[in-house]
Amino acid sequence: MDGGGVEGSTTAAWMERHQQMYERATRHPFTVSIRDGTIDLSAFKRWLSQDYLFVREFVAFVASVLLKCCKQEDNSDMETILGGVASLSDELSWFKNEAARWGVDLASISPLESNLEYHRFLQSFNEPEISYAVAITTFWAIETVYQDSFGFCIEEGNKTPPELLGTCQRWGSADFKLYCQSLQRIADRILANAPADTVKSAEEAFIRVLELEIGFWEMSSSRS
Repeated sequence: MDGGGVEGSTTAAWMERHQQMYERATRHPFTVSIRDGTIDLSAFKRWLSQDYLFVREFVAFVASVLLKCCKQEDNSDMETILGGVASLSDELSWFKNEAARWGVDLASISPLESNLEYHRFLQSFNEPEISYAVAITTFWAIETVYQDSFGFCIEEGNKTPPELLGTCQRWGSADFKLYCQSLQRIADRILANAPADTVKSAEEAFIRVLELEIGFWEMSSSRS
């Protein structure tokens, strides 16, 4: 496990406390099968189409995080979050291009239940009572699981199929890891000054992200 967090920080403590679940989310058989070259390409196509739908929903979620940031007395995190918003336009274009390359008709795809469950979770952040601390923690957690999962697929010794390397490099890159670490530093700074009940809610959101990510990989593998 290498989340890149500051030793002794709140988020680093959570990653240690929930290490087993974190590893289930970041070393799931689906992504491990990419790394060892045994991936069922029909499962990869299912992931591709479902993740496209997820990212469309994720745009609204990140916008809600940005809105909560803008309402803070110190909104110095705005530029970092805007960087995430800006990258999503390119990400959606990438999905469309990849889908065309793999012969996946995105227009005919509907979200499967695990994806819908994740959508409902993201949509809940539109509620004003959900704090910026919980929202930014959730943003960090979602991005970090993807970075760690796909980063593993391009580590030394991988047998990732050449046609999937671009996908893995997109989220597994050193640049994306640095971005995740910047989100983690923000989350830790905000949590350090947050009330205990807010910190508890943020940890619960972190755990929920891990559960949903595991479910998403399972869905990609098995049509659940």
